[in-house]
Formats: sequence, C-alpha cells, structure tokens
Amino acid sequence: MTDRWALAPAEDGGVDVAPLGRDGLPAGPVRRESDLAQAVRSRPETGRWVWRSTAEVYPRLLATGVRVERCYDVEDAETLLLGHEGRHGEPRSAAAALARLRGGPVPTDPPQRAAEPGAQSSLFEPTGTRMPLTDLLEVYAEQQRRHERTAHPDRMRLLTSAESAGMLVAAEMNRAGLPWRADVHRALLTDLLGERYAGGGEPRRLAELADEVSAAFGHRVRPDLPADVIRAFARAGIKVGSTRRWELRSVDHPAVAPLLEYKRLYRIWVAHGWSWLRDWVREGRFRPEFHAGGTVTGRWVTNGGGALQIPKVIRRAVVADPGWRLVVADAAQMEPRVLAAISRDPGLMEVAAREGDLYQAVSDRTFSGDRDQAKLAVLGAVYGQTAGDGLKNLAALRRRYPKAVAYVDEAARAGEEGRLVRTWLGRTCPPAAGTGADAAEEAGIPLGEERGETAADRGRGRFARNFVVQGSAADWALLLLAALRRACVDLAAELVFFQHDEVIVHCPAEEAEQVAEAIREASALAARLTFGDTPVRFPFSTAVVECYADAK
Repeated sequence: MTDRWALAPAEDGGVDVAPLGRDGLPAGPVRRESDLAQAVRSRPETGRWVWRSTAEVYPRLLATGVRVERCYDVEDAETLLLGHEGRHGEPRSAAAALARLRGGPVPTDPPQRAAEPGAQSSLFEPTGTRMPLTDLLEVYAEQQRRHERTAHPDRMRLLTSAESAGMLVAAEMNRAGLPWRADVHRALLTDLLGERYAGGGEPRRLAELADEVSAAFGHRVRPDLPADVIRAFARAGIKVGSTRRWELRSVDHPAVAPLLEYKRLYRIWVAHGWSWLRDWVREGRFRPEFHAGGTVTGRWVTNGGGALQIPKVIRRAVVADPGWRLVVADAAQMEPRVLAAISRDPGLMEVAAREGDLYQAVSDRTFSGDRDQAKLAVLGAVYGQTAGDGLKNLAALRRRYPKAVAYVDEAARAGEEGRLVRTWLGRTCPPAAGTGADAAEEAGIPLGEERGETAADRGRGRFARNFVVQGSAADWALLLLAALRRACVDLAAELVFFQHDEVIVHCPAEEAEQVAEAIREASALAARLTFGDTPVRFPFSTAVVECYADAK
C-alpha cells in the first residue's frame, strides 16, 4: 500500500486524489472526491501529500481538524530549484513551471497581497491558480529529475523536504496564534504613553515629551520629523547627520534625553499601540501570517503584524493560558557553530563541540582571554567587518582557524565575481543582480568603497559571505522545527512562535519539561541531518515561564 498521494482542489469544490509510487509517478487512477478533509482523513496519517501549495490546502484542512505529517509543496520546490539553477526571480508558480516544461508562454506569478488583520488565508490569492492533478504530477515528476541534476541531490532533496515541513509548521502556527493578554497590553500602553486624547492624536506622554524637546531648543520642533530635528540642532550650532540613537547619544544638548525617550515611545505607539492591538489580537491570540523561507537566506518573515519585532516591554502581554506554560528556547551562538560545521575546521569544531561559551573558548585560545575581541573577530569573519582592528582580529582568527576563514573568504570572492553561492544543503544566493548594495543594505551589512572594487561589488561579497552561514543556519532551523513538530504530535503542546534562533512552544504545565527535552533532542537530530557527522553541538538556553518577558 502506498504512503504517498497527490491531490489538487477541483473547480467544483471537490478534490482529485491519486496514489504515487516510490518513483513519484501515479500508482493508480485519479479519483474525484467531494470533500477535501475526508479525502485526507481516509488515508493513513503517516502519508506524504504532494500538492501545489501548502497555503492553498493546509489552512482548509486545519480548520476541519485534519493534520498531515508530511507534504511536498510543488511551488516552494520550484523556488528552490530555480535558485539552484541560477534563475532566481523567474515565475515560480506551478503554472509557470508547466509552461516552461512544455515550451509555452510563461505566466507571471499572482501578486502577493497585503495581510488583512484577523484573516486566515494564503499569501497568494487562489483565484485562477488551480491546476488539474495530471498537470501537477507532470511538474512534480520533472522536479524529481531536476533534483538529480543538482550539485548534491541528497542534500537538495532534504532541503526541499525541510522547507515543505516549514510550510506546515507556519500554517499550524498561524492557526494556533500566540497567546496574548489584551488587558495587560492596554495597561502597558497606558503606563508608558498616558491617556489618549480625543481625535486620535499623540497620547499624553508623547505630547509632554514633544513639548520638552521644543522647550530645549527654544522653538517649536516636531520630534517625529527627522528633518525638523536636524534643522533644530543646526540652529543650535550642532551638526548631526541623522536622528539615529547612536548618533544622538554623542551630542551634548538638553533636547537629547527627551528626544530619545520620545523616539522609543513613538515606535511603541505606532508599531504596537492601541490600533495594532485592535487589528491583530483576536480571542486572546495574536495571529500574524508566518511565512517560511520568506527571504533569500531562508529566514522566516511575517506578512503583517510585525511579529518578529516585538519590543521587550510589550512581551509582558504574551502570557500562557491558565495552567499552561511557554517554553522559550534560544539557540546559543548559532552562526559560529554553523560556520564550524560547514567549514569542517578542526579547531573551530573542537570549540563548538562544547555547550559552553564559544566566544570565551575562542578568546582563551586566540585573544588572551579577551572575549569581546574574540566575538568581534568571529562575527567580523561572518559579516565581513574587516576594516581597522577588524583586519587584525581576522588575521589572528585565520591563523588559528584557517579553514573556517577560508570558507567565508571563498564565498565572498564568489559573490564579488557574480558566481552562485550555496548553503550546505543547496539553497542558492541570487547572482550579482540580486546581491548588490540593495541586498546588502537589507541584510544590515554596511558598504564602503575600496580600491579596485565598487561598493556594490563589496556588498555582494559581504552578502555572500554571510549568506553561506546565515542560510545554512536557516536550513538547520527548518529541520529543528520539523523534528520538534513530530516530537510534539502526541502532546497538547503547540508551536506558536519562531524567529531565526528562537522558538516558543505553548503547552500544559505538566508537559513543559518533556517539551524542553524534545527541543534539545530536535536540535541534535537537526544537526546530524543537516551537517552530517560532526562534533558540533547546537545548545539551547530554555526557560519555562508564564510570561514571555520573563524568559530573558
């Protein structure tokens, strides 16, 4: 009996289903069934489903209480394969893949929509995107052949499976929502911002701070307008290039303190104020749209709600249900551990084999116990900070860990030359046109002119240097989530939050220790699956709390 099926929603509201053999080809006739949930429920729970898009199908299944263990997302696989083939940016829909396969005109992808508060739908509008199952299977079979033509087929297949698993996790997180106490949130806003005035203007505390700023300058200044603030400093004989916090802190003027406090509170008011609470929190849950693999590095994004940038003070509103707990787990020093695993540098792997402070271990061996210097050196190698003292630190790091530094150096050269750069599993950095100054700026990588290189060239190199580490970390995190999801299948626990190196599980208090152990085991399994046989460990710091803010 097969454990793989393909399905495609039909125009009449039913669903077409066909069994698949191990070769990915149909192992029986296509059957039309009237109900999607029943079609899946009637097959073994351990089966793998091949479908066009998880976002199209899985939220509908979850709404009826149906959960699947594994899937293959054809459109997500198309994105990964196009990238590997150096065709980043080409239409990635199943319809576009079919058109390329048949040599016909390739349709553009439907536009990504903006998130709607409280909505539980896919990132792409489903209208007009349905595809007959026979056509979908034609695309799927060709994708299996394309996997075989990649540099490392086994790794690429693992990446595709991991990304599809991530899509399932994201859909389940969207369904579950992050526990959120609206009453606590409102009290926080009142304490921080004061009362709201009629008419929707700034709350009392912001208005008071704006008056303090104006009084310090001796004339009316709008602190929410950077140009107004810069002009005010200029009138006071002080030249500032921006209103960024780090620059204002170096200025000696009585307006600085209230201005910095205004900026802090203004961000909270705009990004997580009363309007945000009204729009995004429903029935005790905050439900943004998590989207797996939303960036070229594989990091997740959210479509609306700003879930990945919750200020620490607002985290006091993230409270477990009565009798439940939040298990908050942070990966410790993930990037340098990933660098050790992908570079196979013996010295760095030896350091990363321990659960203790990696930067302290590096400092003891290379920087005479200066931990801060060691951290700057390691992160400088990953992010390309090689000017000034960074160059000297990098030289010391290169002597001690030559294979690790050579690995990111080669990635940087490849990026500068416009060559394709890949993560350990095969996720591919876009070629030169997509990794210049704009991409580097988006990744937070500063640019600078260097002799013989343009800023864009150097930006591509720095982006590629970081990509092989950050992207491989994202690949590992996907397998971590997949393993953790499977470990929790028989528990009441639910994954409710994930960002880069942090995961939150909401569970009954009696399951908390079991979940914490499951996270540790999932980390070890993900490391073995992703990087093979290495001594590198990926420890988590885990806190069992009732309130998210108490985890750190």
